[in-house]
Amino acid sequence: DEVYQENIYDSSLPFHSFKKVLKQMTPEPPLQLVSLHSISKGFLGECGLRGGYMELCGFDPEVQAQLLKLVSIGLCSNTLGQIATGLMVKPPLPGDPSHAAYVAERDGIMASLQRRAQRLVRALNELEGVTCNQPQGAMYAFPSITLPPKAVAAAEAAGKVPDTFYALALLERTGIVVVPGSGFGQKESSWHFRTTFLPPEEDMEAVIQRMSEFHRDFLRQYA
Repeated sequence: DEVYQENIYDSSLPFHSFKKVLKQMTPEPPLQLVSLHSISKGFLGECGLRGGYMELCGFDPEVQAQLLKLVSIGLCSNTLGQIATGLMVKPPLPGDPSHAAYVAERDGIMASLQRRAQRLVRALNELEGVTCNQPQGAMYAFPSITLPPKAVAAAEAAGKVPDTFYALALLERTGIVVVPGSGFGQKESSWHFRTTFLPPEEDMEAVIQRMSEFHRDFLRQYA
């Protein structure tokens, strides 16, 4: 799954596709690889168009033929999704009339995402009991949170995992949706949540303020 290949915020960590790495291995191992990409992430962010593709490497031709047969008996992808996917894999080239506009829009979106990521992480690290690494890619921050013993006890009494308890309280009081870290296989007795930095740049300060006020109120409530 290589849908985040454009979402890189550290130039010292370039994207390397699985296919590229596989081809560079000597001798090339007899591995089967399915590479997936879509228009739902990157700088396009067109989740609703449902456009994407997969590439098969190292599969027997008969297997590929059967897979094509299976895909062919279903409904085809929507037209707009196919068009957008085609534009993603074949963007304007230098010399094309729209190339300058394409580059400006792409770079502007990526720069904005990086600014939003930096602002969110800075705010999270200013909160008591919260630590967060700077995202190097994708669209998410994954802060670690230290919850007061009374909050952990209240969560257990409610039959909920503590970070789920925290996330539900955040949702109920602010309308902000985060994903509890317990769904990602975190270490026992450690708590996290996953959040995005996708709100429009002009809305980020308001989102950060609501999240910060909630966190301070939560700590006071269970102090």
